[in-house]
Amino acid sequence: MLYHGPVYVVVEGPIGVGKTSLSRLLARRYGAELHLEVVEENPFLAKFYESPQSYAFQVQVYFLLFRFKQLSGISQAGLFSGSVVGDYLFDKDFIFAAMNLKDDEFALYQDLYSHLKPRLPVPDLVIYLRAEPGELLRRIALRQRSFEDEMPAAYLSELTRRYDEYFREYVSTGGQLLSVDAGELDFVTNPEHERALLSRIDAALNLPALVR
Repeated sequence: MLYHGPVYVVVEGPIGVGKTSLSRLLARRYGAELHLEVVEENPFLAKFYESPQSYAFQVQVYFLLFRFKQLSGISQAGLFSGSVVGDYLFDKDFIFAAMNLKDDEFALYQDLYSHLKPRLPVPDLVIYLRAEPGELLRRIALRQRSFEDEMPAAYLSELTRRYDEYFREYVSTGGQLLSVDAGELDFVTNPEHERALLSRIDAALNLPALVR
């Protein structure tokens, strides 16, 4: 499919993989509106990292409703007045909830999620950035968020496994996906890596080569 008009592109992947950095690059490249995930404003997040079982439900419901409100703005813009690039899928919330919630709390979460998801737009392309847990830990340390300091490697391993499973299903149901081994790329500081990755994304959208 050749996109002549506005496009909706989402960058996804586990914690620390570089979603926001790539989203900013793409927004500049396509002259798109940038939709970034807001993490630090969740008032339960730091408490969750200290005591996951006590605060998992509050964390997930806050993220679910906040993300729904933000992404609703895309569909209400009339699909759309211009291109949009985001650094998260609404479905990411379900991936985390399936890890963090149990029993009645997860059942209630699923009910909320099932009512909200059908009301949101579907991306023209999702870019899945993937890296191994050791590389994710290295990158997480570099960004120096205090609430992430004690994040276990086992948690990142399980999260990566669940992302892999989700995107295998996403492709099987017809979703447009570009999978990228982000552990082998430094598109933030290496211009050659940046050009190669952006060319792959242009090709996935069937866009003509852009002069930079």
